[in-house]
Amino acid sequence: MDVSYKEAYAINPEQARMKLVETCFSCGSIAETARRWHTSRNLVRKWVRHFEEKGLPGLQDRSRRPRSSPSQTPEEIEAKVREARERTGYGRKRLSWYLWQEEGLLLSPHTIRHILRRLGYTDRRKRRKAFYPAHWAWEEERPFALVQVDVKDILDKGTLGTKLWDHIRKKGLPRYHWTFLEGRTRLRFLAWSRERFLTLAMFWLRAFGIEGEVALQTDWGKQSGETGASPKEILHAPWGTAGENPFGK
Repeated sequence: MDVSYKEAYAINPEQARMKLVETCFSCGSIAETARRWHTSRNLVRKWVRHFEEKGLPGLQDRSRRPRSSPSQTPEEIEAKVREARERTGYGRKRLSWYLWQEEGLLLSPHTIRHILRRLGYTDRRKRRKAFYPAHWAWEEERPFALVQVDVKDILDKGTLGTKLWDHIRKKGLPRYHWTFLEGRTRLRFLAWSRERFLTLAMFWLRAFGIEGEVALQTDWGKQSGETGASPKEILHAPWGTAGENPFGK
C-alpha cells in the first residue's frame, strides 16, 4: 500500500475508514490490514467493529457535543441577550451592566461572550488603519523637496516635576524641541526654541540657494506647503524664496 491511512484520512476521513474496512474483509486479517495501511491493529479493529454494528453510518464522524449541558444558559435568557444586543450593539461588558439594570439579569461578561458566540456574533475588532507618512523619502528625486518635522513641548509638569517645570518658566528657557529631517539626504537639524524654528531653518536653507517649494510632513503624514500657524500646529509662519526675509520687517 503506497498511501498510509494517515495520508488518506487527511484527504477524506470517511473514505479512508471505508477502504480500511474493505481491505480487512478482503484479506481477512486485522494484522495484515494494519501492515498495508501503515497503522495500528487497534484502529483497524475499531472501525471494523463500528461497521459491523451500524453499517456505513458507523464510519461517519460523530458529534463530540455532550448529550446534556446542565450548565448552559436557558434559551429564554439567551433570547434576552440577543434582543439586548440587537437593540444596543453593546459588547459583553456593557451588555452585562445593561441586562442587570434593565432586566435584573445577573450575567457575567464571560457568560455573555459564550452566549454571543453561540448566537453567531463574532467579537472581532476592526483592524486599525495604518498611519504612515503620506510621502516616502525615495519617491522624491529633488533634495529638500520633502522635510519631515517633529516638535515636542518639553514643558510638561507631570514629567519634569514641579522644581524643573518652575525653573524653565522662571528662566524663560525654550520649551519646544524640534527635529527637522530632510527626506532625501537625511540631513537633520535639532534645536530648542520658544517658537519659529521652522522659519529659521527655512531661512537658512534659502540663504544657501535652496529654491523651490518644500513640503513639510509630520510624523502622522499630515502635510503642508510653505505656510502654517503656530508651534502647536507644527508649522508656524510663511517664508519666501532665497533673498527674502522670512521674519518680516
